[in-house]
Amino acid sequence: MKNQTILISGAIFMALSVLLGAFGAHALKTRLSPEMMQVYQIGVEYQFYHALGLLFAGIVGFQINSKWVGRTAMFLGVGIILFSGSLYLIALSGIKAIGAITPIGGLSFVAGWISLAIAVWKR
Repeated sequence: MKNQTILISGAIFMALSVLLGAFGAHALKTRLSPEMMQVYQIGVEYQFYHALGLLFAGIVGFQINSKWVGRTAMFLGVGIILFSGSLYLIALSGIKAIGAITPIGGLSFVAGWISLAIAVWKR
């Protein structure tokens, strides 16, 4: 994955986390139970943190030419979609069975950070 693509992906995920956070704070606050609002907010937080990770990986990619940086981006992006996306769906639908997807997203986050460590280590 090209560094430019990684940076663009990170920026888009960052923008979406701001929009989704604002949507939650204003439109959903009175519609969701406190428990489901917390689930939604966790999704926003993890999306934000890992979108920052994508931006960081894109910058690192300009310094380190490694396939592992691309793998980092792929894992972090998949993690955002699976982890945060599943939490958004749980909060909005109330279907807790969707939570079976959430740990897969969490493992993808872990794989992304380990991939970044490998990229730096192999340099």
